[in-house]
Amino acid sequence: MATSISDQTSLIVVENLTKTYQVSDREGGFGAAVKSFVKRKYKDVKAVQSVSFRIGAGEIVGFLGPNGAGKTTTLKMLSGLLHPTSGQASVMGYTPWERKPDYLRSMTLVMGQRNRLSWDIPAADSFLLNQAVYRISDADYKRTYDELHELLDLAPITRKPVRQLSLGERMKVELAAALLHRPGVLFLDEPTIGLDVGAQVRIRQFLKAYNQRRN
Repeated sequence: MATSISDQTSLIVVENLTKTYQVSDREGGFGAAVKSFVKRKYKDVKAVQSVSFRIGAGEIVGFLGPNGAGKTTTLKMLSGLLHPTSGQASVMGYTPWERKPDYLRSMTLVMGQRNRLSWDIPAADSFLLNQAVYRISDADYKRTYDELHELLDLAPITRKPVRQLSLGERMKVELAAALLHRPGVLFLDEPTIGLDVGAQVRIRQFLKAYNQRRN
């Protein structure tokens, strides 16, 4: 069900999104450590504060900021992994943290520092598992796989166990796995971290080409 802030022109609408964590607040030293067991004090730390933006269909938007600015936290809220402290968000008409099955099938989150594929089996086998999980028909699977196969040049790498792939190759198969069910929104958290310049360029070129085809 659409939220009150959704509109006809924006695929993603975020208004005053805030996430506050409670963390232990104590001084250093043994005495302070003992006191904290008796009466623990907490302080509020705002990971994200009053973030607002709108993104239209087909747009590719970079989310920039220094370490600790709340980029990953924001993406986790928009993908339904975290519940905000306050604020609103609508993605494709859904409130992400309600985690409705239709929404979870319509988006995907790829994190450069976290693997979603099993390291011990070839990526092609994990692709088939994703086909079953997302209930993708054989015809749709073949069409999407062939498209990703062409754009990402997957031929040399899908039959190797994931642990044998380079970082750049691993990100290719991670992206392919994330896009097999043709999500309406793709969230990327540092997808090129650790990659050499050439691999970074190829990943960006793929994202642009894929978006143009799907647009």
